[in-house]
Amino acid sequence: MTERTQTDARDTPPVVHRPAGLTSAEVAERVARGEVNDVPVRSSRSTADIVRANVFTRFNAIIGVLWLVMLFVAPIQDSLFGFVIIANTGIGIVQELRAKKTLDGLAVIGEARPTVRRDGVAAAISTSEIVLGDLIELGPGDKVVVDGVVAEADSMEIDESLLTGEADPVLKRPGDPVMSGSFVVAGGGGFTATKVGREAYAAQLAEEASRFTLVHSELRTGISTILKYVTWMMVPTALGLVISQLVVKNHDFKEAVARTVGGIVPMIPEGLVLLTSVAFAIGVIRLGRRQCLVQELPAIEGLARVDVVCLDKTGTLTEGGMDVTELRMLNGADESYVRKVLGALGESDPRPNASLQAVIDAYPDAVDWRCTESLPFSSARKYSGAAFSEGDGEDSTWLLGAPDVLLPDGDPALGEVDRLNEQGLRVLLLARAATDLDSPDVAAGARATALVVLEQRLRPDAADTLAYFADQNVTAKVISGDNAVSVGAVAGKLGLPGAADTVDARALPTERDAMAQALDANAVFGRVTPQQKRDMVAALQSRGHTVAMTGDGVNDVLALKDADIGVSMGSGSEATRAVAQIVLLNNSFATLPSVVAEGRRVIGNITRVATLFLTKTVYSVLLAILVVISQVEYPFLPRHLTLLSTLTIGVPAFFLALAPNKERARPHFVRRVMRYAIPAGVIAGAATFATYLLARHYYTGPHALDAETSAATLTLFLVSMWVLAIIARPYTWWRIALVAAMGAAFLLVLVVPSLQHFFALKLVGVTMPWTAVAIAVVASAVLEVAWRWVGRRFPA
Repeated sequence: MTERTQTDARDTPPVVHRPAGLTSAEVAERVARGEVNDVPVRSSRSTADIVRANVFTRFNAIIGVLWLVMLFVAPIQDSLFGFVIIANTGIGIVQELRAKKTLDGLAVIGEARPTVRRDGVAAAISTSEIVLGDLIELGPGDKVVVDGVVAEADSMEIDESLLTGEADPVLKRPGDPVMSGSFVVAGGGGFTATKVGREAYAAQLAEEASRFTLVHSELRTGISTILKYVTWMMVPTALGLVISQLVVKNHDFKEAVARTVGGIVPMIPEGLVLLTSVAFAIGVIRLGRRQCLVQELPAIEGLARVDVVCLDKTGTLTEGGMDVTELRMLNGADESYVRKVLGALGESDPRPNASLQAVIDAYPDAVDWRCTESLPFSSARKYSGAAFSEGDGEDSTWLLGAPDVLLPDGDPALGEVDRLNEQGLRVLLLARAATDLDSPDVAAGARATALVVLEQRLRPDAADTLAYFADQNVTAKVISGDNAVSVGAVAGKLGLPGAADTVDARALPTERDAMAQALDANAVFGRVTPQQKRDMVAALQSRGHTVAMTGDGVNDVLALKDADIGVSMGSGSEATRAVAQIVLLNNSFATLPSVVAEGRRVIGNITRVATLFLTKTVYSVLLAILVVISQVEYPFLPRHLTLLSTLTIGVPAFFLALAPNKERARPHFVRRVMRYAIPAGVIAGAATFATYLLARHYYTGPHALDAETSAATLTLFLVSMWVLAIIARPYTWWRIALVAAMGAAFLLVLVVPSLQHFFALKLVGVTMPWTAVAIAVVASAVLEVAWRWVGRRFPA
């Protein structure tokens, strides 16, 4: 079905009235009445939301209450943990505000700018400037940004799958409604806005498409799971500790409260959540500087988990532009006449795709032909067409598209097409149709007239990017609507493994398992329809693959939406940008390795430092349980554990979380972290308590508890340092320097009198301190053996 426009290809006035749109005065009236599309498009959380999310947390509430208690019952040095929370919360707020600023700026760059006709002149404006009654023009790939009614249509097909779930495009005629959130897949036209702002049916869709969201993330979900278990362990243990210190020992009230709080505070891995947010936020900022817009925060994490990336050839491996390199006549056609046909075809389409634009550049229209009917290009049918009145009484109908679609099998011209495709050239067939354009099978019986040979411009960075993926064990699949042999030739020039084995998607099985098997066995697929792209993504996912899909055309939207991670080019259609999680605003495929590397850095490092935080939680819970069972004083004051946490966890974790890390993300975050944290925490807690019990029998007198605490602190610090030394592997100069600096800082506390007094740490005598060191050495050796055994027994 097509829409007859009866318009001249050059300067003949249109037969159908072309609405001029609103006048400037009418626009001003509507603005004054508030009839403006004023839905705020936010690229990130508001400042208030950021502050609220960082300040009002469950663990900040617990720590805050304990901090207030400590301010009343103990010296200021026992309240240091509260100041650390303030500092960490402040860092989280500042980093998220920086990320917000970066994203807000990038979102403006990537914002859709619809074309609106006013006073008879079409101009691109911001979506927020649209007013009720505006006439908005549409072309292939354009997103419908407000609700309206079609005013004019030229074979306009609109995909409403994002709203209705129905994949088949809907042909729209004047008077038909259009909904915001849908997009044009073929043809063009215009519609009048009938609902703007918050009244539009899918106003929320436009807002959500570019919002900085914290959607599902295995990392965040895993941390939440860990924190839930920690809370369950912490409540009964803390109650037991309170009873033990306040009732059973019957000590000085303030001292008992201080030691109780000292046992509770380290159970809370409060810094882990904060550090994860900071790592993600810094990742967003880093990618923003590379002109990469992350529309959903965990997309960084998701792409790091990807093991298959599906690439659309056009716009990804090749640049958008093409050049006509040759015109080959078929069946005795006259070249001068064919040039006129191509020029008229180019003029008949107001929104040409890259192939037709190359034809227009090579054969500018120079004949007075009148286009009486047009059929815009559709990726589903693989061709476009137009009918002309040639001015001498002759009428003709022409098709331009894929030779292997327009020609029957066995046609002699297909052999020539294959030879050209093998050279990586793109070939279009010009054919004269035997029936009208609105015929259901217009391609049947078409007479081949000429081959238009196009050369695609390869992206200069594509080869290096494919090599990076191969090096990182990420399988690349080239999925294109073009001829399979041609696509394979392009992929071969770029060094893609398996490029020689090409598959025509029309021969692919429809059954999911069989399709998945074919996809695993091959790397290049041609003549893929939009629905097939979607099916191929699902087939790969059914085999357990994490799939990323890149694309820039309307035909990629369904696959982008279904893939685990959708990546769109900034110059791509508005529809692809709306559904993609990552938008490459600089249109550079070479940015993808940066995104993968950033995700791997974040996940690998958070997994690494999470072990530090949770080791502290495990040994804190174990120490509290042992204290309750043994009915002894809790060995530590809050100041001791603040010092230990800062030197063995807080400062090192910050540097380790931001370090380079190329390891591919693996699943089962909770299991991978806890398999090390539990044995490490148990060994550290047991060694510390052993030192404490020995010290209790060794020291006597009024200051014995301080000496016992100092010995236990020394053991706990040394074992925790060994945990840090293991986590810091593989060693580099700065990692060694980091561990050494933390050890030097603790040594400084032990030898400087003012710091000894401040932290209530003073080693008494020689025997017990060296005994504490010996226990720590034995515990570290056991820890090393346990670490290696766990790695073999419970592989990730």
